[in-house]
Order: sequence, then C-alpha cells, then structure tokens
Amino acid sequence: MSTDVADRILSRLREWGVECVFGYPGDGINGLLAAWGRADDQPRFIQSRHEEMSAFEAVGYAKFGNRLGVCVATSGPGAIHLLNGLYDAKLDHVPVVAIVGQTARSAMGGSYQQEVDLHTLFKDVASDFVETVTVPEQLPNVLDRAIRTAYARRCPTAVIVPADVQELEYTPPPHAFKMVPSSLDRSSWTAMPSPDALRRAADVLNAGDKVAILAGQGAAGARAEVAEVAELLGAGVAKALLGKDVLSDELPYVTGSIGLLGTRPSYEMMRDCDTLLTIGSSFPYSQFLPEFGKARAVQIDIDPHMIGMRYPYEVNLVGDARATLRELIPLLRRNEARDWFDEICAGVERWTEIMERRAALSADPVNPEHVAAALSPLLPDHAMVTADSGSATNWFARHVRLRGDMRASLSGTLATMGCGVPYAIGAKFAHPNRPAIALVGDGAMQMNGMAELISVAKYRHLWDDPRLVVAVYNNRDLNQVTWELRAMGGAPSFLPSQSLPDVSYAAFAESIGLTGIRVEKPEEVEGAWRAALEADGPVVLDFVTDPSVPPIPPHATWEQIEATATALLKGDADGAAVMKQGLKSKLQEFLPGSPRPGADD
Repeated sequence: MSTDVADRILSRLREWGVECVFGYPGDGINGLLAAWGRADDQPRFIQSRHEEMSAFEAVGYAKFGNRLGVCVATSGPGAIHLLNGLYDAKLDHVPVVAIVGQTARSAMGGSYQQEVDLHTLFKDVASDFVETVTVPEQLPNVLDRAIRTAYARRCPTAVIVPADVQELEYTPPPHAFKMVPSSLDRSSWTAMPSPDALRRAADVLNAGDKVAILAGQGAAGARAEVAEVAELLGAGVAKALLGKDVLSDELPYVTGSIGLLGTRPSYEMMRDCDTLLTIGSSFPYSQFLPEFGKARAVQIDIDPHMIGMRYPYEVNLVGDARATLRELIPLLRRNEARDWFDEICAGVERWTEIMERRAALSADPVNPEHVAAALSPLLPDHAMVTADSGSATNWFARHVRLRGDMRASLSGTLATMGCGVPYAIGAKFAHPNRPAIALVGDGAMQMNGMAELISVAKYRHLWDDPRLVVAVYNNRDLNQVTWELRAMGGAPSFLPSQSLPDVSYAAFAESIGLTGIRVEKPEEVEGAWRAALEADGPVVLDFVTDPSVPPIPPHATWEQIEATATALLKGDADGAAVMKQGLKSKLQEFLPGSPRPGADD
C-alpha cells in the first residue's frame, strides 16, 4: 500500500514523539485530515473553535509540558488566524511548529480562492524557519528542520504544504545530486560559559554587599541552584512574570513579581541593591532595575541573541541556567553579613500584610483582590495556573502564591488577550492528571474564552483529573485600559470603548454541560473556590467584581494615588458608581495608619 505525503507527515510527527496536534479543519488540509483517519487519530487531533485558539493551545501545551507544540490550519484564513498565537510563541520563546495548507500548485499565482502569500505572511513570526514543501522528496528535511529549529531556538516555525502535494505518493530523497537527506535524532546539548567568564562573574557577585537576583522563565530548570545562590549571597529573588513558578513564594526572601504589576519589596530591592544577578530573563522595563552605574551586574542566558540587554552587565554568561549555576556555585563565598537579607525578608512580610489588608477591603459587590487571595491557600498540589491579560493579571501577579511543583504562565511579552482558557486546555493535554485554573477577565472571556469552553466540554472525558476551573472577573469593564486612561492621562472612563455587556458566564457554562457558579457576595468567594476545586468536572466561576478597585503600581507615590482618585471623582461620566464607593477613602484604606501615609508606608 502506497503512502501519501500527508501520511508521512503524521508518521514523522509520531517519530518525533508528538502526541497532540491542535487544529481546525479546512479543505486546504483535506489530505492531512484523510491521513489522520487512516492513522487512527495518531497523533491526536485536538479541534479548537478557532485557529488562533489552536495556536494558543499549542503554546500552552509547550509551556506547561516542556515539549514541542504543534498546530495545523488550512490555507488562507486558517493560516492567517494562527498568527497571534504564533507571535505569542515567538515573543515568549516557545517551541511551536505550524503546519499549514496552501492552494494547489497548479493554481498558485492565479488569484485563486484562499490563495495568500504564506511565505510573506509568516516570514516575521516564523523568521527562524519557514518553508514550502513542493515535492515529496523535500518533506523529511523541511519537517525535521522545522522541529529541530523550534527546539534549538525556542521559537515558532512553519511548514507549508500545498493541497495537491499532501496527496502525492511519498518517495524519500535518494542518494543523488540536489537531494537533501535528513535524520531524526535531536541529542540534548548544554551551552556553558568559559571558566574565565565564570571566575569574573564570581568576583563580581562575591564583592557585593546587597545582592539582588532577577529570575525569569529561563531559570525554571534551576530551582535548587537559584535557591542555593540566593542563600549563599544573602540575596533576595524577584521574579519576572514568566518566571513566577521558578521559586516558591513561601521562601522568605522571594520578593515576588517585578515591574508595573510587581511588588513593593521587589521595587525597593532593585532600588537599593549594589549587585544584580539576572538569570534567564529578558525583562524589558529597565526603569525597574537598579539605576545605571549604581550596581555591578551579571547575566546568565542560554541565548546569545538575548544576552547583555536591558542593563549594562559587567559579565554576560551564555549558557544553560542550571549547568552554569552548578559551575558558578563552588566559586561563590557565603556572605556572613545578613542585614540586607533580613531587610528583604522583613519587606516581604510587610508587603504580605498589606496585600492581606487590600484583599479584605469592602467592595461593590466583590473585591477582585479577595478572589485571587482566597484561591492562593486552596490551590491543589501540582496545580497549573494560567492568567489572561488585563487587570486580572495584576491580581494573579500579586496575590497568587505558588509553592512546590505548581506551574503558572501567561502571555508575558505579547500580553495578548484571550490566551487564558486555551492555555489551560493545552496544559490539560500536557498533564491530564493535574488540575488547571484559568484567571480570566470578562473582556477576554467574551473575546474567545466562552467559545473555547465548548472545547473543554468536548474533551473533558480525556483528562484523568477532570478539574479545569475558569474564574471570570466579571466587572463589565475593560478594566486595565480604563485604569491606564485614568492613571496615565487623568481621563475619565470612555464608556463606548470600555463598558461590556453583563453576561452570565455561569449560565453559559451550564448550557453546555459544565458546572457554573455565580458569586455576588464576598462571603461566597471561598466556598465557591472550594466547590470548584472539589468538583468532578470543569467549572466556571462567575465572580461579579468591583471595577473601581485600582491596580496601584508598587512605586506609586501618595500624590499619584491622590491625583488619580481626584480625577476620577471629578470627571468620570459614569462616576456615580465610583463616587458611591468613595474611591479616595478606599485608597487611603489601602495604606492604613494615617490619613496621609508617609513614604515608608
């Protein structure tokens, strides 16, 4: 029996260990779909509601599974729809391969239906490798290189297969002129800096009295080593959001997230340190790093293309974080002076108390900070947490405390809306025996999360642990942009752009066979979380939250807070609800102790 090119694509994916492909059908990939039928659905085809969701699910699968994500789409509009998810992979350095159909070769150049110049379309997002298979003998080299490049460069790549090529009989490349053979193996390798570079880095770190560590997702495989370095040097550890699961938030010297959504102790540590060690992070906001010239600095990153950015580092170590730290640790001296370390730990304790007070403040009807804070101690062991982009990210960043082997991620660099639910679906296929929780704003939920709940209902029976909880912050407002307008421009909320329809997400969940719980009172929050986490299937929690709770940045002065409140109370066209809440008083409650807190508060 002959084998088509499409059959060979699927068999090669299986040989590479690919177990799931996230996609949506279309006639541009009919050859592949027929091959899936002949292959008994191996690798498993996971049908999303939209190709963008297929790409997001592949990203979530790759992030949480530490493996290759694969998505597939038809020609023309299907390929176009993949772009946002693939850009998410590109900017967060995630290995994803997109396999897309194309108009038959005989029709190309003829303005045929769904004919799009896919090379031009993908040349930026898949800049490391994009290629079209035009003859069967070309297939193994193109597909293998796409997979190997995605792994090696931690990026999205694209393989374009015209519809007619998918149905051609497969013949391998012969031992002949102008043929390119290929091979399957991808032996692991580890980049290491030179001994001299390691010694120079150790000299810088050993000379520091006030050492700060910034850990990103590149440090995820070096948890024990990062903790050992921090304890040796008496350092605090701030985490970029993509590195939120690198270290447990229960460690007393972990200051939490950094940046606009960061914590006060992270801000103060970077402001006051004299030495900075950055591990596996390309955190872009240099204003949250030490003043230039104030701190000596060392960076560790596996990608030489990303090294030496964001700060004037004195030593740049190109290498795998875990392997590099293991070589560096013997060169480090224990810092016996613990004043700096103790100061960091005390700052973390103060911040924890402030966050507890903020979460306990009254709101109308539910304080969104209370929603995240109530979840944190209830998180199951081995939980996987996703967060969508928007004000929900603030509460995830500051209130959700990870511990043990918990995993968490979000769209870090692209910061795209709509990734929270598909990320959770991808995570469930990567680890069907672990619970997943998605924290999603109502804007992202209306954008595409509701449709993707249908995918949750469709595939729930495949997961050994049936728990997938989608928590919706239902505040009827595109809240992050609303607060940006108020804080940055002192402008009232522009209702035509910001207000959202009030949707019953719990009722929608019930309508498709999931469990839905609507929460309208603060005393119901903890019970709702407990019920969802104890359920025997997916649950949607519809938290009706107060849009007037401000995501105050960690470095905000009281004058900035007061100016924002004044602008709100004076000018908001829909200010009645905000004024009723007495936002100015609420902000004063946030920093209790005096009517006008001092800088140290």
